[in-house]
Amino acid sequence: MKLAFSTLGVPGLPVPEVLALATEHGYHGVELRAHPEEPVHPGLDPAARAETAALFKGAGVEVLGLAGYARVAAPGDDTPVLEEIRQLLQLAHDLHAPFVRVFPGADPDRPREESDAVAARRLGTAAEDASALGVRILLETHDSHRTGADAIRILGPVGHRQVGALWDVMHTWLGGEQPSESYAALAPHLGYVQVKDIASAEDTTPLPLGAGVLPLTECVDVLSRHGWDGWLCWEYEKRWYESAAPLPALLTAGRDHLVRLLGEAA
Repeated sequence: MKLAFSTLGVPGLPVPEVLALATEHGYHGVELRAHPEEPVHPGLDPAARAETAALFKGAGVEVLGLAGYARVAAPGDDTPVLEEIRQLLQLAHDLHAPFVRVFPGADPDRPREESDAVAARRLGTAAEDASALGVRILLETHDSHRTGADAIRILGPVGHRQVGALWDVMHTWLGGEQPSESYAALAPHLGYVQVKDIASAEDTTPLPLGAGVLPLTECVDVLSRHGWDGWLCWEYEKRWYESAAPLPALLTAGRDHLVRLLGEAA
């Protein structure tokens, strides 16, 4: 498996410095948080996109994906959601990134079946743009659809190869799902896996990998047993937790922890 980290852990850090961290600490790729407060976002002009792509190529680091914020199950008109996804897909294409992350974001007060149908319809429509651009849309296990069982209620009806799943191991755990259950549900759709660690269900402040309660060993074991050879991406949520330790000093130990888990699972 290849290893990446998310720029959510280094808010606002310029791309050259992000790449320096990746190369110094032995990560193969980077997940870019695609938000206007970050250096890389859909508002970039063509020259900035080309420069960013060249920087990654020159460093020998891959853009794993763009972490977007489109909410595909949210109530309202389809048009703004689809336009947000299209902008993310075009940016991913320009940066040679294979994946774009979207959220479910359903309204808990609406019938579950209605929200699922809205999300499936939007993803099915967006899949045509994704196919044309050679990018895959990944629905993250998050918020209203935090388990694998939740996510496949949307992904199953879509049934398109350019629409898949991003397994966030914290959310499936918080949803009460075992790693083997999550993998079984998501395997036909799995794009990549976000790993992290926290102290408890009540305290989700990010911790160094291996220092908390999340079942990282079990997750890596189930992936290895089934011969999955995709990406593990460390999503360290520093942007939302200012008191968390800075990520750069943790990157080498985090990589070593994942390499150790992979070795033990082999």
